Amino acid sequence: MEIKVLDKGFVRLVDSMGTDSRIVQSARVSYADGTKSVRQDKGLIDFLTRHKHTSPLEQVEFTFHIKLPLFVMAQLVRHRTSSLNQMSARYSIMRDEFYIPSQVRSQDENNKQGSLFGGVEGENELIKLFEENAERAYRDYENLLNSGVAREMARMVLPQNLYTEVYWKQDLHNLLHLLRLRMDSHAQWEIQQYAEAMYQLVKEITPWAIESWEEHTLESISLGKTERQILKELASSGMTVSNLKEIVNRFVEEGKLSKGRGRETKEKLKEFIGS
Repeated sequence: MEIKVLDKGFVRLVDSMGTDSRIVQSARVSYADGTKSVRQDKGLIDFLTRHKHTSPLEQVEFTFHIKLPLFVMAQLVRHRTSSLNQMSARYSIMRDEFYIPSQVRSQDENNKQGSLFGGVEGENELIKLFEENAERAYRDYENLLNSGVAREMARMVLPQNLYTEVYWKQDLHNLLHLLRLRMDSHAQWEIQQYAEAMYQLVKEITPWAIESWEEHTLESISLGKTERQILKELASSGMTVSNLKEIVNRFVEEGKLSKGRGRETKEKLKEFIGS
């Protein structure tokens, strides 16, 4: 099964080993099917996920064939829990395929790593710069090759939006960690699209594990010690946004929270207020 991503990319599920039943069998150290009811099997997976007993999830593995821009690959490879083999520009002549965004994003002033859609004038002209740069870079690449320059050197002129391909094998436990980080709204938009595609493919194979992960990890909120203290004060003083701001600001002034963590805490605890 293949899911198209961005303008020319894709995520393809090449192979998988194990399903929800493999997780159950591993947890029970049993190879017999039907030793428990479906309800009990599903409940066991939920127990494992809920209490972070994740080694049985490592028994399930997935192999993906992914076509993605180099800058997305650089983010993906930071998850050092996979076996991978990437297209080599030393051995192969790279294809004239570049990611050209359909929209440009402005810098998020509150998040040094983030960006926001809109807020940039002359969008069409700016997108054209991506196209022209890719065309110029690939011409230079071809000229270097035609001049006898080695492929391993000629590739130096190719920009980060060049497409590459990788075979990516990862167990379910570590894949879910990757998805939690890369499906987050704070992750770069492009890698969010790849993570979403991987997620759609995986949940067809291990629906119970994914359902439990959504419940206890993806859609859950983790509170630190100081945030729990703030929540207790908020519960006693009244669950309102104004009280939340007042309490958090006091914790920031007292040095118990940094300004950045104060902003995060306000956003997080608004979930409990409902506004």
